Amino acid sequence: MNPRVLQEISLRYFLEVVRTGSVSEAAGRLDVAPSAVSRQIARIERELGTLLFERRARGMVPNAAGELLAAHAKRMQQDVERVAGDILALRGLRQGHVRIVSTEGYASEFVPAAIAAFRQHYAGIRFSLDVCSQQEIPQRIRDGSADIGITLSLTSQRDIRVEARVPAPVRAILAADHPLADRREMALAQLIAYPLALPSPDSTLRQLIDISCSRQQLHCEAAFTSRSIDALVGFASAGGGVAFCGELAIRNRLQWGKIVAVPLRDREMNERHFEVQTLAGRIMPEAAKAFIASIAEAARAASGPVGPA
Repeated sequence: MNPRVLQEISLRYFLEVVRTGSVSEAAGRLDVAPSAVSRQIARIERELGTLLFERRARGMVPNAAGELLAAHAKRMQQDVERVAGDILALRGLRQGHVRIVSTEGYASEFVPAAIAAFRQHYAGIRFSLDVCSQQEIPQRIRDGSADIGITLSLTSQRDIRVEARVPAPVRAILAADHPLADRREMALAQLIAYPLALPSPDSTLRQLIDISCSRQQLHCEAAFTSRSIDALVGFASAGGGVAFCGELAIRNRLQWGKIVAVPLRDREMNERHFEVQTLAGRIMPEAAKAFIASIAEAARAASGPVGPA
């Protein structure tokens, strides 16, 4: 193998095809002819002695070798970005770009508020935030498309470093005038008589609720189901029934006084943790390290109770 084939232009063209799934679309984004992209892909495959894509009718999908090379190429890009940021820091500049991926519950309030607070001190730092499922976040960190993952976790993940971990127990979310709103603590068995607003069956929160109900032989039926935490909490706020969520995701709503978050005694409802995740072994850019420290402190500060006294 000729290692020079892994030069910047070849990898840049290769990664664009991975991202778009199409030589012609990649060429359009790179502002070059499709033949130039095809030549670079063919050159890499020839020098490495293996195909990197499955050619399909609707585009190109990286095979196992292609996935390995894509992960390598993204790590190289991360290293370049980190070094560039460190050089800027040496010159006394506060610049950088932090890419965050988060679950939906934290993306609506907590993460944007943490970014806004951070930029009051470091206005030169830019951020991008993508929202995806809890299951996708570790892979987004591994493949280099995100610097930081903000998520909930029940178990450890391969190749993932946990930068901060804060308990994130599930609470029962009720309208402030609900008959049970003044309780200091409750159990699921006390709630199933009321209409329940539950997340979709593939969510880890729903799975926790189902496991707890199964263990206790409780019949748990949803009156309202949604993939959106905002929709579920909105249903509870309107007096429709009981929703379930962590306090950190709805901190502002709780302070408005229209809903309350009541602790649950059930074991499974107290086994979740808020986590800030990064790629194990990666040297993070200075901007990302500073934001990790900031959002971890915000999570710890916000973890105190704001529900019923």
